[in-house]
Amino acid sequence: MLAESALELVPMGIRRQPAVVSDAKRRGKDASEILLDRSFHHSAMARLEDSEKRGRPDLVHVSLLSVTGTPLYLDGMVRVFVHTYGDTVLEIAERTRIPKNYLRFRGLMEAALLERPEQGLVRVRRMGVKELVRKISPDEVLGLSVQGKMVSLEGLSKMITAARSPCVLVGGFPRGHFSAATLSVVDQLVRIHARPLEAHVVASRVIYEVEKAEAGSTIKSAG
Repeated sequence: MLAESALELVPMGIRRQPAVVSDAKRRGKDASEILLDRSFHHSAMARLEDSEKRGRPDLVHVSLLSVTGTPLYLDGMVRVFVHTYGDTVLEIAERTRIPKNYLRFRGLMEAALLERPEQGLVRVRRMGVKELVRKISPDEVLGLSVQGKMVSLEGLSKMITAARSPCVLVGGFPRGHFSAATLSVVDQLVRIHARPLEAHVVASRVIYEVEKAEAGSTIKSAG
């Protein structure tokens, strides 16, 4: 799960700001129909709460590409959820390939957040982290954060593979920490490096370690 992801439509309070109006007009859309993006709306975002955590759909894009291109995902062993800052959940259907082109990805996400489809490749529901965790019912929830205890990647993969139905939370935001609401569902909060790492790096490293652990287990069983 990418938790508290910096993926949202431009919020009501800044839709009339010049930077937002200009961007929307350039794209031939209403300001309510475009993603909040710091690259274009930086000046307008200064008045937003938690502005440092918001407006980075590109971060979500790269993270999803890092996950959905892995053998573990393509083999149907990973479910992907994007929980947004505004408590909307996008469930990526099994084995869905995310558009590599950012402009196509942006269009896909804008359509999903506007239309909120309950079926299809991207399913959207209004839901917080607690509700999502109750829905998917994992037996272990692991949160990746610089505020957590240090563990090796190998140690983390053992924690994941030891669980029947693990849920791994990676922050889908550029700066800051998980909210109290997110932390309340975490069973173990861990970190895999002394320095903060970007979400796509964390996600890809974790999946690779699990792939190695699964491969090792298969070899032992075959032996």
